[in-house]
Amino acid sequence: MLLLERLISLYAPHTCVECGAERDRLLCLPCRESIPGVPSRCYRCRVATRGFAVCGDCRGYTPLRHVYVAAHHEGAVRELLHRAKYERAQAGIGEMAEIMQSLLPLLPSPAALVPIPTASGRIRQRGYDQSVLLARQLSRRSGLPAAYLLIRFGQAHQVGAGRNERLQHLRGAFRVKGARALPRHVVLVDDVLTTGATIETAARALKKAGVRHVDAILFAQPP
Repeated sequence: MLLLERLISLYAPHTCVECGAERDRLLCLPCRESIPGVPSRCYRCRVATRGFAVCGDCRGYTPLRHVYVAAHHEGAVRELLHRAKYERAQAGIGEMAEIMQSLLPLLPSPAALVPIPTASGRIRQRGYDQSVLLARQLSRRSGLPAAYLLIRFGQAHQVGAGRNERLQHLRGAFRVKGARALPRHVVLVDDVLTTGATIETAARALKKAGVRHVDAILFAQPP
């Protein structure tokens, strides 16, 4: 599908979401290089840490130990994500992975990249699961294997919900398939981090099944 989209773009070029120039991509190279990275910090309280580690004060509240975030969810980043998720612009997935490229050397090895599955209703609307496509892109770039270990139950939409409401919606939402020979270390893959409820719920399911260490890598988080 990505190849088909590239072929179509030769005849109907994409418009860069930042500068508006017609290109063969949704975010032109100069605009992509102008996007600032997210400083290393705890994803819960935003205090500065080394290597995107969860700070000591927050460790008792989350099963995650490192949460890597590539960009702030604003401006061109927000628009790129919107196109990829809601306007069926799969080319945006590859460009999201390019922005995340600088984080890949920080990921543990050996580890498995595990996408957090999107609700099945959303997949039917879009025709694809953006988290699965993103995990595949990151796998190609990092050499780490992608493993599809999670099954998602429940279809509640999370957009606009607060942390407590999200936790209620997500209770029992994830189960682990193929519980035998699970990897010791997993890195969850998702597109955007808001309250952290989704990655925490998925991480707890994996740890309950026997995974020793769970981290996460995400495209964007609100500033």
